Amino acid sequence: MTDVLPQASVTAETSAPAETRRLVSPFERLGLRGRPLATANWLGVAVGVYVLITAVELIGSGFKAATGDSAESLFAFASNPFVALMVGVLFTAAVQSSSTTTSVTVGLVAGGLPIDIAIPMLMGANIGTTLTNTLVSLGMARDKESFRRAFSAATVHDFYNLVAVAIFLPLEMMFGLLERTSSWLAQATSGSDGGVVATVFSGIGSVVDTVTEPLAAGLEGATSFLPDPWHGIVMIVLGIGLILAVINWLGRLLKVLLVGRAAQVLHSSVGRGPISGIASGAAVTMMVQSSSTTTSLMIPLAGSGTFSLKQIYPFTVGANIGTTVTALIAAFAFSGAEATLALQAAFVHLLFNVFAALVVFGLPLLRQLPLRGATWLGDVAATNKLWAAGWVLGVFVGIPALLIGITVLL
Repeated sequence: MTDVLPQASVTAETSAPAETRRLVSPFERLGLRGRPLATANWLGVAVGVYVLITAVELIGSGFKAATGDSAESLFAFASNPFVALMVGVLFTAAVQSSSTTTSVTVGLVAGGLPIDIAIPMLMGANIGTTLTNTLVSLGMARDKESFRRAFSAATVHDFYNLVAVAIFLPLEMMFGLLERTSSWLAQATSGSDGGVVATVFSGIGSVVDTVTEPLAAGLEGATSFLPDPWHGIVMIVLGIGLILAVINWLGRLLKVLLVGRAAQVLHSSVGRGPISGIASGAAVTMMVQSSSTTTSLMIPLAGSGTFSLKQIYPFTVGANIGTTVTALIAAFAFSGAEATLALQAAFVHLLFNVFAALVVFGLPLLRQLPLRGATWLGDVAATNKLWAAGWVLGVFVGIPALLIGITVLL
């Protein structure tokens, strides 16, 4: 769910000896210990999920209030799919959280954002989220050999997502692959005529919507004194702020509760084969709800030589799949026609990562491309650190900002 993980904390948590490393719950400051502390932690997770869903609902309502029937014209600058892709990259890199980007996008789609604009934005979130573990690898820059291994392990995630986008964005532009398949899935899992699955999904959505409605309505009412479109804009900003805060909160609690079990899964399965690596990457990410956490945990292990680049590669592929759970949870903020739109956006993120795993990692020729790119970049970056700085600034800031600026000016 959360992809927010500051560089310093990642390095400290992953490089410190296991016996001296201890994650602290916010509730410990209240003097709680033992079972009461564990209960408080799990209740904190439940409250966090509740606030997350409410915030997504708030964004959807705010977007409707702010744009009326002009949502498409408001995002006309992003009608170019490459610009929408860059918006996703920049926003995710800025907040260091693909979960925030996907949750916000789900809310915007439910509020009227065209799905053909949302799809490249969701793809961009995959690229932007890899910034975190790339930054973590820079912490090992003092030792040339360790940095070479760490930077290669970090950027294999970059190259994998770049190859995936290079394949599936053109396919989307030509055939609407993700839009068509996600639409079919959303229709099959929502409404009243989609069978048992649709009945279950609709029932969950209705219950969640009923439970979260009081808080959402209260927040909406608190800003209702503002005239449109400012009323809607404030709701959007408030929703994004809540998502950022709650994702960080959930990340802290889930790491306290599950990081030990996640580490056991990691050490018992990574290196046993590609299928095991993908499965463990997905499982660990779903457990700690942060793809940045799971991939960043691997960087010191790669730098020390504990795991090879080939062993870490499938783990990062699985982490991409595991992080899609957040958007699916966010989609339950809506019911009726809005639920179908929200589910479609969530399914886009899921399908993109599943298709990418099947095609990029599944085909031997394509599977080698991220490995070769990361190996080459690790070698040149270890020789000259300016390559590392140029890669980070160029891929995550310079190129996206330049493309958006050119499009806006033209």
